[in-house]
Amino acid sequence: MKFYLTDMGLVNGLGEGKAGVSKALFAGARAFQPCDWVADKPTYVSAVTASLPELPSELAEFNSRNARLAYSAISQLQNTLAQVRARYAPSRIAVVAGTSTSGIAEGEAAVAAHTKGEPIPADYHYHAQEIGNLGPLVAQLCGAEGPAYTLSTACSSSAHALASARRLLAANMADAVIAGGSDSLCRLTVNGFAALDSVSSGVCSPFSEGRDGINIGEAAAFFLVTREPILHRVELLGVGASSDAYHISAPDPQGKGAEAAIRMALQQANLEPCAVDYVNLHGTGTPLNDAMEAGIIDRLFPHRPWCSSSKGQLGHTLGAAGATEAALIWLALTNGDGKLPPHCFDGHYDPSLPSLNLVPTGGKAEPGAQVCLSNSFAFGGNNAAVILHAGH
Repeated sequence: MKFYLTDMGLVNGLGEGKAGVSKALFAGARAFQPCDWVADKPTYVSAVTASLPELPSELAEFNSRNARLAYSAISQLQNTLAQVRARYAPSRIAVVAGTSTSGIAEGEAAVAAHTKGEPIPADYHYHAQEIGNLGPLVAQLCGAEGPAYTLSTACSSSAHALASARRLLAANMADAVIAGGSDSLCRLTVNGFAALDSVSSGVCSPFSEGRDGINIGEAAAFFLVTREPILHRVELLGVGASSDAYHISAPDPQGKGAEAAIRMALQQANLEPCAVDYVNLHGTGTPLNDAMEAGIIDRLFPHRPWCSSSKGQLGHTLGAAGATEAALIWLALTNGDGKLPPHCFDGHYDPSLPSLNLVPTGGKAEPGAQVCLSNSFAFGGNNAAVILHAGH
């Protein structure tokens, strides 16, 4: 049985929609702005600057920036969604969405007003910040009446949503699944990572000798996953998952759980490691994560596939990162010119790490990548690995 990512919509700091994001992505643009949310510590974030659509009035109680990011991404799918709805009954269209922030930014504003003795914003509703609201909301926006739920496994949330979509289709519980994720910027997240000494004081520089942490970004990306290639033939070959629970925030230095997820994805795809042409690295820019991941790539892929971390361009988009980075691979597999997402950093690779074959800005694989891996490693050892194929 084959599973196709037949269409995709996305929005992030690089832009909105396939054309806009592609142009900035392959040009090596870096979408960061200074942020003063952390007391006594400068940092940067990657914010979406595109205008976001308002939710329909009947869904106003769910209104949040996170929901509007998701709405922006799924609105780009409307033409393909119309074809899906013409083929399948609404009860056969499912939704799986990943998030970690939900509408907490709106909750922050409400709490801030309350503590000052001011009225809570009139448009605030607690439903907007409930962690499980995104999947059912997307279902209402898309007219999907099949299973609809939300996953929250921190930074691997939307990668796991793709795994769930594959399982729903394999079990014949749906004929089409809208799968992806959305996460928006908020003070709670930025300050939380700062409290863990994980936030960079400058623009993040994955795998650099001088790397000192992450930059938080916001994004949404959603796919239409089907068993037939309605529009595009990008295949979801395999998704691996593991939970090593080594530490609540630090990765296992040996990366055993992360490697297990990659091996599971390869097994599901019926591939040997040497078949992988490109790896979109988790690559957060933190000392421990990058060291762990470089070790995995070195021992598991001795043929040295192309590699890059997209967090050097659009930051760490948290629960949206898995789907967002899979979406960047999708763009590479469908653009037809062999270009891959470049690795953007300060140019000073850490010599203490195993050497990786990093994609330069404007670089391309020869004769072009066909099999691509995307890694997502989250707090608590919630690991996910996604393998995509160009299809034929």
